[in-house]
Amino acid sequence: MKKLFGTNGIRGITNKELAPELALGMGRAIGTYFKEGSRILIGRDIRAGGDMLARALTSGLLSAGIDVCYAGILPTPVLQYSIRSNKYDGGVMVTASHNPPEFNGIKVIDADGVETNSANEEKIEEYYLSGNFRAVDWKRLDRDVMEVPRLTGPYVDSVLKHVDAEKIRERRFKVLIDGGNSVGSITSKAIASSLGCEIHEINTDLDPLFPGRTPEPTPASLAKTAESAKRLGVDITVAHDGDADRAIFIDSEGRVQLGDKSGALLAYWAVIRNGKSDKKVVTPFSSSDLVEEFLKLHGISTERTRIGSIFVSRTLMSGGGIAGFEDNGGFIYPRHQCVRDGAMAFAFMLDFLASQGKSSAELFDMLPRYFVEKIKIPMDGINTENIFGAITAKYGDTCRVIDTDHDGLKMAGNGFWFIVRKSGTEPVLRISVEAKEKAVLDDTLENLKKLV
Repeated sequence: MKKLFGTNGIRGITNKELAPELALGMGRAIGTYFKEGSRILIGRDIRAGGDMLARALTSGLLSAGIDVCYAGILPTPVLQYSIRSNKYDGGVMVTASHNPPEFNGIKVIDADGVETNSANEEKIEEYYLSGNFRAVDWKRLDRDVMEVPRLTGPYVDSVLKHVDAEKIRERRFKVLIDGGNSVGSITSKAIASSLGCEIHEINTDLDPLFPGRTPEPTPASLAKTAESAKRLGVDITVAHDGDADRAIFIDSEGRVQLGDKSGALLAYWAVIRNGKSDKKVVTPFSSSDLVEEFLKLHGISTERTRIGSIFVSRTLMSGGGIAGFEDNGGFIYPRHQCVRDGAMAFAFMLDFLASQGKSSAELFDMLPRYFVEKIKIPMDGINTENIFGAITAKYGDTCRVIDTDHDGLKMAGNGFWFIVRKSGTEPVLRISVEAKEKAVLDDTLENLKKLV
């Protein structure tokens, strides 16, 4: 079992768990995993320590005979698009995505632009833990790092090819962009400008300390943004996480909408927009029941996966599907690229709005209504076996198990379901509850908190 990699790369507190020594060793291990002479593209978000870690990784990669190209500060989806479109052999992104500001991380990406799978991560860990690195002869170290700037332009051009830009421009949408003080500010502002939007901004200054809000876009962290959206009277607001692979929307009434709601609408629009040629979407077990309820009305099937964007991406790649999404705001449109992409989701939402002639609040009101609550409890050394045992003992007679693995447990009862899951990206336990009635949700959540 992997010791360093979680559900989406390696994460740790900068200069403690994730120190230069680890990054150097991981660079040597990643370099050993890839063939000698491979072209690897490195990028990072705005987080503190990103430059330090990227340089340490670069040293390790060079020592293993890798041709390193450096893209600088940019969103993860831009790096992923550039890897695939420019035929790199792989890439490394220095990011901790939605984690708190003190964290940073390392994400390994394959040549297809998708995060590498667990089996490959285990191979990289084996190299790291054993110290069995490839070290090339000194004569092979004659190649310097190549700077590769200006990757955002081709990426934005690709996004715009998948929307009706003229129709969007005609609407002159009034938008609010919350970049979370990180790299989402770069791409979403470029896209909104290209589409003729009236742009309002909040938290768009790039700042490694994330002064505006925490990097994870949630109803709580977006409270001030929602107030601004309502005061300004914007048509739609988009808020990104630290590396901009997620997009959470705030509608025209100032309501923060979770990612499975926006995902269901965008997946529906993807089917309609593409002539109903592909009528399957992919989403994890953590997404709301409203997904099936809404999409089934339109003849669209839903395939569920394990929790984690890589499982959604790989399922789309192997089994097809018009779109994929997560409840955390990750949206995947394979015709652009088969990874979650916050700026693509933003452009596609504008495309949907332009086609419908309705407000964003009216579009979200098309969805079935469920009550949802998501919390996280800080826990170091989580013993999920004990926790799951206690939960199963209480709910085993009245609920059925929907999904289980060593990280999580999903159970469903009459009119409600819940997931209790160890996070794969930070030392917390996540609890999600959904119910048709608010009283049922509150009672279930309180019971679970007490059991934990």
